[in-house]
Amino acid sequence: MGKMVLLLVFLSLMSPAVEALDNGLALKPTMGWLHWERFMCNIDCDTDPDNCISERLYMQMADVMVKEGWKEAGYEYVCIDDCWPSHQRDAQGRLQADPKRFPGGIKKLAAYIHSKGLKLGIYADVGEKTCAGYPGTLGYYETDAQTFADWDVDLLKFDGCNLKWTLLGEGYINMSKALNKTGRSILYSCEWPLYEWPFHKPNYTAIRETCNHWRNFDDVFDSWSSVKSILEWTASHQDIVVPSAGPGGWNDPDMLVIGNFGLSHDQQESQMALWAIMAAPLLMSNDLRDICPRSKALLQNRQIIDINQDPLGKQGYRTAKENSFEVWERPLSEKRLAVAVLNQQEIGGPRGFAISDIPGWKFCDPQCNVTVILPQYKEMGVQTQESKLILNVNPSGTALLTLAPISKHFGRLC
Repeated sequence: MGKMVLLLVFLSLMSPAVEALDNGLALKPTMGWLHWERFMCNIDCDTDPDNCISERLYMQMADVMVKEGWKEAGYEYVCIDDCWPSHQRDAQGRLQADPKRFPGGIKKLAAYIHSKGLKLGIYADVGEKTCAGYPGTLGYYETDAQTFADWDVDLLKFDGCNLKWTLLGEGYINMSKALNKTGRSILYSCEWPLYEWPFHKPNYTAIRETCNHWRNFDDVFDSWSSVKSILEWTASHQDIVVPSAGPGGWNDPDMLVIGNFGLSHDQQESQMALWAIMAAPLLMSNDLRDICPRSKALLQNRQIIDINQDPLGKQGYRTAKENSFEVWERPLSEKRLAVAVLNQQEIGGPRGFAISDIPGWKFCDPQCNVTVILPQYKEMGVQTQESKLILNVNPSGTALLTLAPISKHFGRLC
């Protein structure tokens, strides 16, 4: 097919990432579970005790993560989002968990999570109030950081509501310093650029020096249109955001909604494949107590997770878009390349895509070992530059594959 190649200058996209936050964390993209998209701000424990934001929910998810192979697959963080605190700080000015929904307190919950070999994440906000109206951290950066450390928290998701945008940078930097000052290793998940983009281009050098990962765009919803909008935003800004990603700091396109209600299985495969290509944190928001076997197998697919967690730490990017196909590519360790071919059509049946139309295919000179991972694992063996191999891709689905060139020239991509 005639290619409208969107290859960017390798010197800009493939150059080493700027200096990362030096806390020794997030050397690979974070993996875990986060409550927000699936459970939102459900605080009605009287009528919906199984799904409300309470210590019971997180303890049950931790139990399932150990019992059902999630921990073994690499998912290690159990993360609380908004709506966990009391509406009032205590007499010493400290945040406190809602006493009815978290009767044991956060420190006891952390101990339970840690007893399972997992880690606990918590939520706070840089402004006066959280997005849901609970107490914010403005004016309490050191107090809240020390409180989280005293509770043995392992990750902080720090939102950006209810603060003038010109003060965001100062607030996020102050909290980063406060967390480091506690002496406890607390992974720092920021939303700084998300709240600055409406006004100006964020300073990604400063963001990477401050945070372990950062949200750039809208919240994900349980819909294919939402996932598509995140992919399009990322591709249209990739010259800005891709160079900032690497060990210690990652672009965060938001939660995986696989196993919920809004995506077909092909669309779930597309989200999983593209999040792996983007070196994104894999933070699921679903009900692990009741998830269909196909979604579970997809989320625990070791070949896809290996791409996401690849030690080279390079974020992938869109390299071609034409004829309702998109091609995304990610350089991997050992001079390999991961490729996702997304069929953007949402009508008709499977369509063929010639493997030789992948922009990175030219590095397979004289030949490559090809492994198809999605939609079904298959070793395609050695393919030459003249290969006639066709990938059949379902509507809104994705073919995910890896190329291992038998050629020294592939080193240019790495």
